[in-house]
Amino acid sequence: MDEMTKNKLKELGFNDFFSQNLKDIISEGSSVARVVSEYKEAYRVKDAHGEYLARITGKHVFNAATRIDYPAVGDWVIINKTENEKATIQKILVRKTILQKKYSDKNDTQVIATNIDVAFIVQSLDKDYSLNRFERYFVLANEGGIKPAIVLNKTDLVTREDLYKTIEEIKNRFSNVDILCSSTITGEGLQELIKYIKKGLTYCFIGSSGVGKSSLINKLLKSDIIQTNEISATSGKGRHTTTTRELYVLESGGIVIDNPGTREVGMVNADIGIESVFAEIAALSRACMFSNCTHTQEHGCAVTKALCDKTLDSQKYENYIKLKKENEYYEMTELEKRQKDRKFGQFIKKTIDQLKEDT
Repeated sequence: MDEMTKNKLKELGFNDFFSQNLKDIISEGSSVARVVSEYKEAYRVKDAHGEYLARITGKHVFNAATRIDYPAVGDWVIINKTENEKATIQKILVRKTILQKKYSDKNDTQVIATNIDVAFIVQSLDKDYSLNRFERYFVLANEGGIKPAIVLNKTDLVTREDLYKTIEEIKNRFSNVDILCSSTITGEGLQELIKYIKKGLTYCFIGSSGVGKSSLINKLLKSDIIQTNEISATSGKGRHTTTTRELYVLESGGIVIDNPGTREVGMVNADIGIESVFAEIAALSRACMFSNCTHTQEHGCAVTKALCDKTLDSQKYENYIKLKKENEYYEMTELEKRQKDRKFGQFIKKTIDQLKEDT
């Protein structure tokens, strides 16, 4: 790989990690490219020389066991170029990080994006704001090896006093997390956000629909390249009109990924992420009498003791238990889920029958 090619790839986020994993897998006539957008059964990839519409090989489809085995926005891939600015994806390079989630009604995993350095968790200072939702996204980021950062958007909707109160509330709940404030209406915080985004690093904007992720990226790009609908005066929310994920390179050299808003964020084998986000509870659990303590009703539980002593925040505890149970449910096999649901259904039926007998 010549020096010019290396420099062009660096602009897309290529670094030593990917270079080391490139050895012995690239052949003559192939090139390294990054997936910059994903469509149905197709991808747009970019290498040192241009952009191409790409598809995966039939062999790749045959060998893919789950959605994780398919390319995703942010991936580095080996491509073979064909005619008319098209290409075939031959291989996915080892991922440095991955952001993924599950749906409550599906067993499959959805890859949000890969090879991200920082995940901007965006919430707007209106009805969307929730400390528990921050915690949920922190778990996903930590599980994928990604640094989370908070963006409090739409600061024009609240007073200075309320904004400072919110920031203090976040700091009391979460330690050592970067908090940025922004408004695309007044321009507040946009320069700070630009300075935060470093050249050659990849940043992903995630959050619910209507929090202003796409509008923020438009401001960073100094263009209205991402279309957004008007914000509803009733709900205070708008809908992202694009369903695809997109990767953009800023003038400053930073790389950003826009994601459609998500209604639900299911856990994916998130034991490590949960323990990391809830480090205080993880530390307390080491003093529990039983190693398999669920921290709900067991005798000798150090976690529930701290809760009773009010040295542990009750909202943090409740969210911890909720996420642990949810993660356990997602990790169950489909058979186990059906058995669990069947037992619950039998319990409900038995209870109803008992109530009828009593009346």
